[in-house]
Amino acid sequence: MEPDHSLATIAKGLRSGRIDLLRYLDHLCDHIDRVEPGVLALLPEAERRGRLRDEAAALLAAYPNPAGRPPLFGVPVGVKDIFHVIGFATHGGSALPAAELAGPEGEAVARLRRAGALILGKTVTTEFAYYEPGPTRNPRNPAHTPGGSSSGSAAAVAAGLAPFAIGTQTVGSVIRPAAFCGVVGFKPSYGRIPTSGLLYFAPSVDHAGLFTRDVSGMALAASVLCDGWQPAPAGRRPLLGIPEGPYLAQASGEALAALAGQVERLTAAGYIVVRTPLFPDITAINQRHRRLIAHEFAQQQAALFARHEGLYRPRTAALIREGQEISSAEAADIRAGIVALRQEVALTMAAAGIDLWLCPPALGPAPAGLESTGDPVMNLPWTHLGFPALTLPTGQAANGLPLGLQVVGRWMEDERLLAWAPAIEEVLR
Repeated sequence: MEPDHSLATIAKGLRSGRIDLLRYLDHLCDHIDRVEPGVLALLPEAERRGRLRDEAAALLAAYPNPAGRPPLFGVPVGVKDIFHVIGFATHGGSALPAAELAGPEGEAVARLRRAGALILGKTVTTEFAYYEPGPTRNPRNPAHTPGGSSSGSAAAVAAGLAPFAIGTQTVGSVIRPAAFCGVVGFKPSYGRIPTSGLLYFAPSVDHAGLFTRDVSGMALAASVLCDGWQPAPAGRRPLLGIPEGPYLAQASGEALAALAGQVERLTAAGYIVVRTPLFPDITAINQRHRRLIAHEFAQQQAALFARHEGLYRPRTAALIREGQEISSAEAADIRAGIVALRQEVALTMAAAGIDLWLCPPALGPAPAGLESTGDPVMNLPWTHLGFPALTLPTGQAANGLPLGLQVVGRWMEDERLLAWAPAIEEVLR
């Protein structure tokens, strides 16, 4: 079994016993030994292979009968290093003492364990999931950023180091790195995956998110981690919408040309695509979101920053200082505005009959260099609203790096988004 095969294929093979778990882990660890030094997606672990083999042996002893095995039996999962995981220190991509950042394991990681998953290891994050990058390279071209802040999770899946990884998104930290690295990323509706056991950035808009190589794998992962998951039949084809106006105009010419080509292919396949004005005040939305996360981040970091200010990197420290100047009353007004805007966009979708929005997942392909993780502005309004969003790899930019398509569903209709996605993925493959 090649390490880059689909999560759904690997999980099915491990559950049935057709894939020998111990051999698979040895093969995967051999691949990590070869590839990881050039990608740097995982936090170092001296005895990873031995630990995984011991945990796999215990899992095999607990589930000797394939018929009774849970859905992710033996699947190795990368976990972004802002989640607390029993047996692993939490660093949050920072220089702060790990003892200061310790906390109890949360429900998302507990669900992975109950589903039979093995924790492959911690994946690299930018400092406290903001802009200061870690060492991770883009597996498609190591001279380019993998995106952030879930840099290691996206790169690990793209490089075949893990069939599945989890991350977080507060602005664009799942959808954008997935697009940059050429994998599938999914940010569910706000709150669908519990965020307990997390180093919070901005709790009002922090989302847990997922990375896999294809949509079939994502459907499996979401069914395990999302609250109240009820698989939906695809049924009729969705009506697709293009959010015209200043929001869309933020993207580069190359990204917009890619979107036009994607729309052309979908139209040729029989999909109806309508163009509807949306987010005419995107500049104000962007500003409100950034002020809210600055305020909440300053609150989350207050005690640590007071003790360890000198250990914070410049952009992270600057955000905290900015957030300290934003009042709780302003933050409360922004939160109320999120609810109102969510209702407004829902009414726009209902009036036009739009089921899914199509838009670029980033301004363009992954920028050169490792100093920046790219601009998350194309993801920001969907995170602000808490709508479910998926990015699909759909081709290459002129520089050979991946391009993608961001597909956004209605509020809390995550199941329908993932039910419709395989047909869209097939058209754009």
